[in-house]
Amino acid sequence: MAVALSGYQSIALAGLLVAGGAHAQQAEPPLEPTVPPPTQAPAQVTTLGEVRALKPEDDQPLDLYRYKSPVKVESNRFSRSWSEPPSPEQVSMSGGYLMMGINYGLGKAAQGLHKLTGGPDQIQSAVARPPPELSAEQQRRAQEFCAQQEDCVVPAGR
Repeated sequence: MAVALSGYQSIALAGLLVAGGAHAQQAEPPLEPTVPPPTQAPAQVTTLGEVRALKPEDDQPLDLYRYKSPVKVESNRFSRSWSEPPSPEQVSMSGGYLMMGINYGLGKAAQGLHKLTGGPDQIQSAVARPPPELSAEQQRRAQEFCAQQEDCVVPAGR
């Protein structure tokens, strides 16, 4: 970093440097090295809690110069059906407006066909099945095996 100095400023700066060098030469080293006394560790050490790294909200690379709005809008009844229009980059990456229109039309036709046929949804909720029951022979063998073990608790019959 270059700084332009006037004549008086450069003379004053040179004087400070000379005085600082003379002061540094006059300093005497300490006679005995000072060693801090050993400290004892506390009886109970405090540990920090669990730390988790969270994935950022968007998959965009971090851009320090990008404007980020300080206003956070909460979701409302309209946010379910509203989607931001695609950027020109997204349009060009997906084949242009014509391909986007064709894909949109195909998606809507598939939704209509699915509604007409009444078929099952592509994503279905999971249904838990009951736990498996042991037969009488399997229960008897399990009790015999458990009787041979030391720390085994025989469960009550179901």
